[in-house]
Amino acid sequence: MNKKDLKHFEQRLMEERNKLLVQLAHVEKDVLGQTPRDSAGDLSAYTFHMADLGTDAMEREKAFLFASSEGRLLYHINEALRRLYRNEYGDCESCGSPISRERLEVVPHARLCIKCKEKEEKAAKGK
Repeated sequence: MNKKDLKHFEQRLMEERNKLLVQLAHVEKDVLGQTPRDSAGDLSAYTFHMADLGTDAMEREKAFLFASSEGRLLYHINEALRRLYRNEYGDCESCGSPISRERLEVVPHARLCIKCKEKEEKAAKGK
């Protein structure tokens, strides 16, 4: 991979990273950072109906799942940037062969070539 390619993928990874950070900040501020009273828009001192509490709990759980998924993706992007800065980007971590440019365009944080990824997925399904 030449310097131009590396610069291109660095920019792609940084853009993805920044988007994820904005999304995670939104989830933290607007969903996870609110009390049940804030999320309901209720300013009264009365207790909440059980159905409202259940809905709020479900929404918070969905936000936690989203944040967890986004956090894992952020981790993978950060690892791809580390590989890029160590001049290891674009090589399969399993077999060492180059990862195709087409795959990196679609999944810029890919750490495995197509063949090794397929083997990993088959092994995971077999468990």
